[in-house]
Amino acid sequence: MAVGKEIRVKIQSVENTRKITKAMQMVAASKMRKAQDAMRAARPYAEKVRNIASHLSEANPDYVHPFMRHHDAKKVGLVVVTTDKGLCGGMNTNVLRAVTTRLQEWQGAGLQVEAVAIGNKGLGFLTRIGARVVAQATQLGDVPRLEKLIGPVRTLLDMYEQGELYAVYIAYTRFINTMRQESVIEQLMPLSSELMQEETRASGNQLDWDYIYEPNAKSVIDDLLARYVEALVYQALAENMASEQSARMVAMKAATDNAGNVIDELRLIYNKTRQAAITTELTEIVAGAAAV
Repeated sequence: MAVGKEIRVKIQSVENTRKITKAMQMVAASKMRKAQDAMRAARPYAEKVRNIASHLSEANPDYVHPFMRHHDAKKVGLVVVTTDKGLCGGMNTNVLRAVTTRLQEWQGAGLQVEAVAIGNKGLGFLTRIGARVVAQATQLGDVPRLEKLIGPVRTLLDMYEQGELYAVYIAYTRFINTMRQESVIEQLMPLSSELMQEETRASGNQLDWDYIYEPNAKSVIDDLLARYVEALVYQALAENMASEQSARMVAMKAATDNAGNVIDELRLIYNKTRQAAITTELTEIVAGAAAV
């Protein structure tokens, strides 16, 4: 039964694959909880810094921070946040598809793109399409660390302060729930005072804010808005990591279930083949006995 042996080998191969996908599913489920805890822990800080920045933009309109100035430049900065590893469904594909659409819009408007890649998948994509990558950060691990992000992102911040960039955007995957993640592209700079005011009104705070600055308004606002951008980038990476583990767990569960279905189908084919072979042998024996 050469055919039966081939089917048994296939069944064993699929069973081995199912063990791997099951193990990866369990590992992703364990990491998912930690990633979600880190993401949720960072959200209050990011929201608070955003609110304070909004209050300062209204309380001291005389001083305009460089991050809030508009530049007439022909370049756009883009931070692309993806994963270092694959096997997480269509998560990276979705965010890179959104990036491709936005790149086509900018190229149609005559704008050049200066990109920063965070994650191996995004770096490989930007390299393949010939985009200019000015900085990169890969192998970030399972826990987001701000010190690994500031260097690459600071490259675009310095370019914006010098007036070389029209705007800076960040593309990442926002965590909605375990079964749903959303690809978004948000504007980092210029920091729009109107947008900050809208966020303040959405939070229900309609008060007029004023502060006493020590040592002076410039140093306080400079440091605060630097922390503001850092918080946005850190939160984007935390959201992306939580989305990665959730997407990987769901993808590996689907792969495990599909492997089980394939095994059932192969076993059915094997049994049918085996029964057909037995029936053929019995028929030959009966025919030989009848001939005798």
